[in-house]
Amino acid sequence: MTTDKTVRIIIFSLVLITSISCNKDEQIRENKKAEWIENAFSSLESGKYPKVKAVSWWHENFGNSLLKVNSSAESLNAYKNAVSSLTFITSPNLDSNKLIEPLSGIYHSAYPDFGGTEDIVSTSRIVDFETLVNKNIVWAYFSNNWYDNIHFPIAEVNTIQSVGKLPFIRMMSRTDFDEGGPDSNYTMQKILNGDFDTELTQWAIDAKNTNIPLLVEFGTEVNGNWFPWNAQYNGAGETTGYGNPNIYDGAERFRDAYRHIIEICNTIEANNITWFFHVDAYSEPNTAWNKIINYYPGDNYIDWLGVSIYGPQKSDEEYQEFSEILDDVYPTLINLSDKPIAILEFAITEIE
Repeated sequence: MTTDKTVRIIIFSLVLITSISCNKDEQIRENKKAEWIENAFSSLESGKYPKVKAVSWWHENFGNSLLKVNSSAESLNAYKNAVSSLTFITSPNLDSNKLIEPLSGIYHSAYPDFGGTEDIVSTSRIVDFETLVNKNIVWAYFSNNWYDNIHFPIAEVNTIQSVGKLPFIRMMSRTDFDEGGPDSNYTMQKILNGDFDTELTQWAIDAKNTNIPLLVEFGTEVNGNWFPWNAQYNGAGETTGYGNPNIYDGAERFRDAYRHIIEICNTIEANNITWFFHVDAYSEPNTAWNKIINYYPGDNYIDWLGVSIYGPQKSDEEYQEFSEILDDVYPTLINLSDKPIAILEFAITEIE
């Protein structure tokens, strides 16, 4: 016969088991970002993606997203543990002021939270990030927003260089920070027409005069229609308005505009610039005229390929592991070129 004491013990045990199970489920939910981080670094160390030679965390929160690496103690610990591996190196391999791939390992870098406009560069933000993750970075990534005029970001470059990091400049041809439409001034056709050649030439002169290694990209995540340099706003799927009638005008204009900028810098002999071609892992919209290959300026212009890989930025978005996303885009990149690949942006929110 079951006693009252036995019943109480059974009930208590059931409550305890349920509590442990709930806490375990809650822990799994809280640690989903940590798991994503662990998957990212372990997959890169696995040797499955031999052309990936650099990674750069995007340490900033967009709106209500929690992309910062320290959005939770679990996420921060996962990141710190992962980058403590000797695979992730902190010293650049340079050849004639250009960044080349490391002899071994993968460069560790970051966008170390330079503010919502991505250009509030300070030594403290760099040092704070390195202290936070207990790992140095090779480059500090920031935006050179053109806004009302094109100017070389000399103050920002000097600040980054003063703490021994490589300045990584994102040339952002936008007059404001709004996303999802064409720009009122900086169209790809205007760049091709030479409307900004005077400013771009001075930009190149100032870049050359730094006499330090600079990493530069134009047209961040070009295959994403959240930016105005995307083909959607520069000719989209038309073929008869510009250039080769067998190539989609929108992407062809971008390709040639990027070539034009690089040619200006080459004419000035700004040979201290390492050029990156930066795409998103997924094209938006997913159409023929928006394929990555359409935008590529070519191996004679570009030194590195770059890609953004984001897990969900909101908790209700579809969840994909870092490795699943990289699996989708990696074949496209290695078929595009034999250049080294940098994961120029990667991050994920805390998933509730």
